[in-house]
Amino acid sequence: MADLFEEYRLGPGWDEMFGELGMPRETYEALHATLQPLSSAELGVRAEVLARAFLDQGITFALKGVERPFPLDIVPRIIAAAEWRKVELGVAQRIRALEAFLADVYGAGQVLADGVVPRRIIATSAHFLRAAAGINPPNGVRIHVAGVDLIRDEQGRFRVLEDNVRIPSGVSYVMENRRAMAQVLPEVFAATKIRPVEAYPAMLLRALRAAAPVGIGNPTVVVLSPGVYNSAYFEHALIAREMGVELVEGRDLVCVGNQVAMRTTAGEQRVDVIYRRIDDDFLDPVHFRADSVIGVAGLLNAARAGRVTIANAVGNGVADDKLLYTYVPDLIRYYLDEEPLLPNVDTYRLDEPGVLDHVLPRVGELVLKPVDGAGGAGIVIGSQATEAELAAVTAKIVADPRGWIAQREVKLSMVPTLIGNRLRGRHVDLRPFAVNDGDRIWVLPGGLTRVALPEGALVVNSSQGGGSKDTWVLADADDPSPFQVPHPPAEPARPPAAGSPDPGPGAGIGESQQQQQQQQQQGGPRC
Repeated sequence: MADLFEEYRLGPGWDEMFGELGMPRETYEALHATLQPLSSAELGVRAEVLARAFLDQGITFALKGVERPFPLDIVPRIIAAAEWRKVELGVAQRIRALEAFLADVYGAGQVLADGVVPRRIIATSAHFLRAAAGINPPNGVRIHVAGVDLIRDEQGRFRVLEDNVRIPSGVSYVMENRRAMAQVLPEVFAATKIRPVEAYPAMLLRALRAAAPVGIGNPTVVVLSPGVYNSAYFEHALIAREMGVELVEGRDLVCVGNQVAMRTTAGEQRVDVIYRRIDDDFLDPVHFRADSVIGVAGLLNAARAGRVTIANAVGNGVADDKLLYTYVPDLIRYYLDEEPLLPNVDTYRLDEPGVLDHVLPRVGELVLKPVDGAGGAGIVIGSQATEAELAAVTAKIVADPRGWIAQREVKLSMVPTLIGNRLRGRHVDLRPFAVNDGDRIWVLPGGLTRVALPEGALVVNSSQGGGSKDTWVLADADDPSPFQVPHPPAEPARPPAAGSPDPGPGAGIGESQQQQQQQQQQGGPRC
């Protein structure tokens, strides 16, 4: 019987399973012992069960306009308890600093007056929304949910690749990955103490309820989705169901006199907290895109009046700007008087004097990113680009240096991945999800590990053809089980929102329906 690891090769970066070929690291010993005796046919059968489970449940994503089952690899990624503690502390530190920055930049602007962040960075950011200035959330939280993308460098150290504090996507895969993996690798679960992930919906609901307007004791929370044609609609529906709240679209809500209400079969019902999964541009046609048919007219005015809370807050995108990312270590020092616990990837600010002249001759060695890019779109990896691609991106950078950053090409860490009938090393990243209720920042133990499936590829996003892995965070051996979080009391049952979406095909739809379908596809984030 052939060994599944027989042709496995260590890559140029950090291999997370093996310190030396054939010698698994301590965190992977139980998993390696389970996989090694399996034949490729046995592992293939388990992988097929895994894929079929996702297909049967409709767990999909959109790739080039086509809905596909989300690829989940059968080999999990494992993180030791001590390593995860560093991640937890570093992510929470980063969010605290970004919260302070957002409150400042939409308020007094002291960080700009003190020169920590140049005014031009904010003034030229496409996601700095003047309409959001002066809106003060009830409990001071603007980042209710965050996804901080991490990578391991060549020495195995976690580094921050980017921050996602607008509408971070992908947590549904974390929950579903765990449920599916428990069925196909039960022997490893029995031999390994893994921290659970099922507390996420309860923690999110707790944070949303804590963000309710002043004086609301039993708030009504809803999840606002662009609609069924959005690539993350499965996630919207899952989160709403797990939290026990209504999933609504813009047409289900009405705003009159700065009060938002939900249309139900029993009449209108007040809404206090909206967990929105719609981009700022489409959220309120009064203040943003006037042609939006998926938002709610007057929503921002209601938030300003303190009658409804929007989570995450409008305007958070200024902190997502990849040029602002380069200032986050300085923001940590400025607001928290602490040193960053998680370093950034080495990054060049191309709008600074002299930097462009230094970078342009080296574009073939660097990673070039548009500051407003999402889902891996627009990224050019110099070492893998053609001469024509390098010439094209160089022209774009010269025309708009503010619109790009350049980063050192990090050889992302690798984890064994089932490719065909053998295990091969593939590059991965990690998106931990954090929930902020105003009193503390809770980091979901695990997060979304994304894997670049083509050999040598470094772009891991599902929208670029990547897959995922279940992420196991090991618990301390002497800790009985401190990680089970009790669910808050369920909200009272309420009548369903009026109107149900039509998920049928687009053939024969009218012009207004076609516009709605297009905006549903455009109006949310890419993972």
